[in-house]
Amino acid sequence: MRAAWVLLAALAALSAYYIYLPLPGTVSDPWKLMLLDATFRAVQQTCHLIHYLRLSHHLIVLNYLICTFDKLKSVSSEDINITDAVFDGVEVRVFEPPAKRDERLKRSVVYIHGGGWALASARTSLYNNLCRIMAESLNAVVVSVEYRLVPEVCFPEQFHDALRATKHFLQPDVLAEYSVDPSRIAISGDSAGGNLAAAVCQQLSKDEHLTIRPKLQALIYPVLQAFDFNTPSYQQNMNMPVLPRYVMINYWIDYFNGNYDLAHSLLINNHTALDVGQALSFRGRLNWTSLLPSSFKKNYKPVIQTTGKAEIVQQIPALLDVRAVPLLAENETLQLQPKTYILTCENDVLRDDGVMYAKRLEKAGVEVTLDHFDDCFHGCMIFTIWPTDFSAGIQTRNSYIKWLDENL
Repeated sequence: MRAAWVLLAALAALSAYYIYLPLPGTVSDPWKLMLLDATFRAVQQTCHLIHYLRLSHHLIVLNYLICTFDKLKSVSSEDINITDAVFDGVEVRVFEPPAKRDERLKRSVVYIHGGGWALASARTSLYNNLCRIMAESLNAVVVSVEYRLVPEVCFPEQFHDALRATKHFLQPDVLAEYSVDPSRIAISGDSAGGNLAAAVCQQLSKDEHLTIRPKLQALIYPVLQAFDFNTPSYQQNMNMPVLPRYVMINYWIDYFNGNYDLAHSLLINNHTALDVGQALSFRGRLNWTSLLPSSFKKNYKPVIQTTGKAEIVQQIPALLDVRAVPLLAENETLQLQPKTYILTCENDVLRDDGVMYAKRLEKAGVEVTLDHFDDCFHGCMIFTIWPTDFSAGIQTRNSYIKWLDENL
């Protein structure tokens, strides 16, 4: 009996050690966040073991487990008509609120889900719930894009899927079919979806043949650059739950179909060292010492290598392709962007990506709302359904929808 108690105590101690993480005092629901992170880490490690044993790709297994768990949740949508369609070869899910008397046309949001270009789906309850609430709250038609994922396809196919679906929807006859006002359309997305939304918006702004363009773009903790993995937020939040720095770097490698052996070189910015000629012209566009406020810079120092590895950019030229890294776009493109909303979280490696993009857009003359949350973390906005419900999710979602309601 004594041995059983000792074993139980040891297991409890090991579990506590695995779950506990030192978190900033401002983080909301810290213990719930630790439990979520511990669960995600355990699942990821299991998936990596399966990958190591060559039984399946770890991202395929991870996405399967996410979708299996997601089936345990049910989200009511009695007042919203939800249909699946195909826009120019790309699957989408359309959320339509009921027609109101004397109402002719509705506003609309094209939404692109996050998940590191590899996980989740427009059909999961997390995004189904978000888009349903958006459609109800805004009385808007919401088009959620089901782009193809890594490892089935890699960059630039996710970008192409999002662009094709959006351009198809912007056709006058398609908008008329869904009773959408062509002057009141927004494009939006979270995390990797924010990346795709920003890149698609830039591409649309340069398309001279388009007669209808988005009125707004709304980016939720977007990932916008792979140039510098040592911005203050990357340094400050390198071990933060949900999206630690090494995980974000691996998502980039997977997106570009690169080699994991490059992870350390990317982490120390060897790919953008001063002797890497391809990166020199972009350095001025991502100088966080001038783009970030002092409250974010704190005492962090830039990590700039004198000598690096130019072969990394030669192997993965997409590291400097603005379709993948929209923060590196030239000023002439930024000047064409619509009114913009960017939501950032203090406890997120991607905080500075959003803040720097907001600053560059402002300098280019674009009207920007930067909505920053000191107590929130990456991914929080979709965590609003039990058992992964967080006060941070409700807080950020309400603020986001409020801005859309007032501006769309």
